[in-house]
Amino acid sequence: MRTRLIPALLTATAVSVASITPVFAQNEAEEFFLELNSAADTAASDCRLTYVATNRTSTGLDAASYEVAVFDGNGIVSRILVLAFGALPEGKTRVVQFDIAGQTCADTSRIVVNDVASCTPSDPAGGADVCMSQLATSSRAAIQFGL
Repeated sequence: MRTRLIPALLTATAVSVASITPVFAQNEAEEFFLELNSAADTAASDCRLTYVATNRTSTGLDAASYEVAVFDGNGIVSRILVLAFGALPEGKTRVVQFDIAGQTCADTSRIVVNDVASCTPSDPAGGADVCMSQLATSSRAAIQFGL
């Protein structure tokens, strides 16, 4: 009786896992995801930002860049920059670094995505609005990052 019970449990477990897997796939959002992964001061006292960009959309991109506003420690906009992430085909993740010259990370309170500087779909029929309409942001650093 024990030998029959074990195969029955294994079969039930395999069926349960197989039926759950598609639910996760259906719930994964189509998004262009930008994460401020880390921020560290350089030897020159600049703030080096490391971003992880992931294209989770169905639109490949030949180029993607964003205009961002950088706020100092007092909440004052210290500069406006363009961060270029390059080509990001469907499913591609890219890690890029940018330095904020003359400003330490401790003196950088937040970074706001101001606008899309460029968004070039690989397919000309693809939606160029994907870069903003499907943009999701997060930060793992002490610096806030968002829309």
